[in-house]
Amino acid sequence: MLTDVDLPAPGLLWTRWATLSAAMTGIDRGEPWSVDERGARRDDPGTGWARFALLDGRRAVLYGAHRDHHAQVSTDPAVDPLTGAPDWLPWADLTPLAESDQLGFVIWHESGRWSRVRYLHRAEDGLTEVIAPLLAEEQTAAALRGLSGLSASPDRQLAARLLHAAVRGEVTAGDLAALLGDTADVEAALATATRAGLTPGTRPPRIAPGQRPPMRRVRRISQGEHDRLVWAAMHEAPELRRPSPPDTDELGTLVRRLQERAPAGDGRCSLLVYADATSFSSQPGDHPPADHPGEERYAAFRRLTELVRALRRAESDPRYGRWLFLRVETTATGYEIDRAYDSWPAWWHDDGVSGPWRTNLQEEVEARHPNWRPSWTRLLDPEVAYRPIS
Repeated sequence: MLTDVDLPAPGLLWTRWATLSAAMTGIDRGEPWSVDERGARRDDPGTGWARFALLDGRRAVLYGAHRDHHAQVSTDPAVDPLTGAPDWLPWADLTPLAESDQLGFVIWHESGRWSRVRYLHRAEDGLTEVIAPLLAEEQTAAALRGLSGLSASPDRQLAARLLHAAVRGEVTAGDLAALLGDTADVEAALATATRAGLTPGTRPPRIAPGQRPPMRRVRRISQGEHDRLVWAAMHEAPELRRPSPPDTDELGTLVRRLQERAPAGDGRCSLLVYADATSFSSQPGDHPPADHPGEERYAAFRRLTELVRALRRAESDPRYGRWLFLRVETTATGYEIDRAYDSWPAWWHDDGVSGPWRTNLQEEVEARHPNWRPSWTRLLDPEVAYRPIS
């Protein structure tokens, strides 16, 4: 199902984009906004990226991805931004991006309106933030006047005059020089304007219509859904029967540390942690370790992390692997320990949002002998999230 999108007409969007590109080229800052034979480009590491291309018959396509908002990957349920898209889109460019989770939005213009796939739930795809300076003439004029590199902020009318000349296809070196000043490379700016079809006797570049592929790879579950699929399987998985690790000096050191940190001073202390090769997290038990007066809290946590990791290394086995979850309950005279290698233990709270990273879990289980890999291992395969579609 499709929905309309409120954007400037392709011609206006193009002239604003190309004008910004020409101006930024003139002050040697052409990377964020640029134009080439395939259309217009937006590249901003802090926000995202976009591509914009014109086709014949007043058709156009705008696609890209925001750094933080991604309709394809982040939305629950997952959204395929190409479902219902027309055959004439540049599929050779779009398909690899979609299959590698790099395509956050796709908007196309046909029959006088912009359209995109309708998201099942309200979701931000980041489009308007990525191209914010182009959404209204005032915003583009403000962006032109605010370009860093200009010796002084140009008069508002100079920016408006350049934009109006761009709409008419009559941009001249004088228009650019008036805005950019004497230190700018007006020749380079004019070359960009010419390439973009903003100067007399030129036309904007257009791409040929594309062809829909006979088969493509489509995400069927989002990153969050994939995580929860794995976590749910971990809740259901049994612990495989393996020998208990032998007592080690590292365990004794950790137990003594917890007894010393007993919050009531009676030796009773609780430790609940998750650890893998690169991540570490803890949850409070009934008797969480206490900080000593005047002690830097992060230093105490860092020391506890070091002790847990040392124990994990000491108890690792090339066949059975390393545990993922650990619970230690101490008293003044002893301790109880619970390790989980293959399952999500009942004592570890699941908020449905945070949990082990699938890539980290995959590294852990693949280091074990195949006989000691849990039943949910197959769900870690990234291909589980996709389905082929014709």
